[in-house]
Amino acid sequence: MNSFNIKELENLSGIKAHTIRMWEQRYSFLKPRRTTTNIRYYSNEELKAILNIALLNKYGFKISRIDRMQPEEIRSRILALGDPSAVQDRIINELVQEMADIDIERFEKTLSGYIGSKGIERAVNQIIFPFLEKIGILWLTGHINPAQEHLVTNVIRQKLIAAIEGTISPTQAKKSFMLFLPEGEHHELGLLYVYYLLKIRGISVIYLGANVPIKDMVYVHNLKKPDVIVVHLTSTASGFNFERFLNSAAEKLKGTPLVVSGRLTIDYKKNIPQSVYFKKSLQEVVEYISNIK
Repeated sequence: MNSFNIKELENLSGIKAHTIRMWEQRYSFLKPRRTTTNIRYYSNEELKAILNIALLNKYGFKISRIDRMQPEEIRSRILALGDPSAVQDRIINELVQEMADIDIERFEKTLSGYIGSKGIERAVNQIIFPFLEKIGILWLTGHINPAQEHLVTNVIRQKLIAAIEGTISPTQAKKSFMLFLPEGEHHELGLLYVYYLLKIRGISVIYLGANVPIKDMVYVHNLKKPDVIVVHLTSTASGFNFERFLNSAAEKLKGTPLVVSGRLTIDYKKNIPQSVYFKKSLQEVVEYISNIK
């Protein structure tokens, strides 16, 4: 991805489009080019600039002052921000910039550094999922090259798998969980995180992975008889019918609780089958798992 329109810049920076236009008129740090039809577009360098400027502005620096700073001073000021939230915002911005540049070596180094200092669970809550939410709308609308998505998600996936494999819990809960994603859903980072949260609490997990037909899930369910089944939906295929999936799964699972989380649960207004439970945020998922006995 080498250029961004103003809406994409808004999504990535958190700065409203009308504010970006006003900054362009008053200050010198943004100089967008225009298409033959007079539509603004911004380079990777301008994305980096506005991410840095937005961060300093959020933590107390006036735009007029930032406009007078040299790039080296902006960078040093950002690194000097000591507020924990500012540090998290800086790391997320760095990941966005490294993704835009397809600098996977630096992306992996940035992520590994935070995981090494804070641990995988805090890294996921404070860095990985906020980063994914920030760029998620671009994925859903096709404004990020698939190669960029695959590269960064594979790095994150490797980190989660390493954390799962390296987890040894001294306690063992009595319940067992089965995790899967339905056909057409290939984004398994959320589900892998659920796997990690369950494993560190000593809970037995049957992990089926992504793009699993309901009939195959039901076959394993009937064979292994898990106590709970978990699905986390991020970006389903265009023909995916959420209502049909819920009703079919609930019918075939014959009362086994089905916990569903992810984007589709937030705006769903129809009746939910009796054995299906929605968790509408990452925090709700974490709280649910924390209360398992």
